[in-house]
Amino acid sequence: MIETLINLDLAPFLLSFKLAGLTTLILFILSLPLAWYLSQSKSKAKPFLEAITALPIVLPPSVLGFYILIVFTEVDLNFSFVGLVIASCFYSLPFMVQPLQGGFETLNKNMLEASYISGKNQWVTLLKVAVPNSKPALLTALIITFAHTVGEFGVVLMIGGSIPNETKVASIAIYEMVEIMDYTTAHIYSGIMVLISFLVLLSVYIFNHTQKKIGGFH
Repeated sequence: MIETLINLDLAPFLLSFKLAGLTTLILFILSLPLAWYLSQSKSKAKPFLEAITALPIVLPPSVLGFYILIVFTEVDLNFSFVGLVIASCFYSLPFMVQPLQGGFETLNKNMLEASYISGKNQWVTLLKVAVPNSKPALLTALIITFAHTVGEFGVVLMIGGSIPNETKVASIAIYEMVEIMDYTTAHIYSGIMVLISFLVLLSVYIFNHTQKKIGGFH
């Protein structure tokens, strides 16, 4: 066990964090206006857009991965890190959009109306009023998206395969260790993933409880 720890290859974890970080950043930029639109819109198309956005939650990763694989074959993005990032953005989209949308929907409507009355447009209201007053939702969206991307398996396996330092992320490394019956390394990798997931969720709950106490105090 000690020797395994000393010789442990951390490259899959570093690649997982790199993938999760880029995916989270890209999705935050793309999802912010989308979540804002969904939270404020009364359009008849809103349920359709919400269903499309939430589709990756209920769709089997193999199905989503298959269609992405077909598309990527045409543009030569399979088995590349760039392909993994794009695929991860599709797969983790609802984990960013839904918490943001929920946070925006709970904002005080009078506060938003005051912003519009004072001459601020939708973008300024979003960035100057909505975002600063939705910190718990923002943090939840960022952390859950990051954690969900770190734990991806089905989609990244189909799109990226297992190329060391390119597409071999932590979840793929665990799968390979189990395949060759190297349970010691699989235990260590899995334990690290469990610890990371727990710490991520714990940080979200601590922050949200702290915000509720501050809100209750005021």
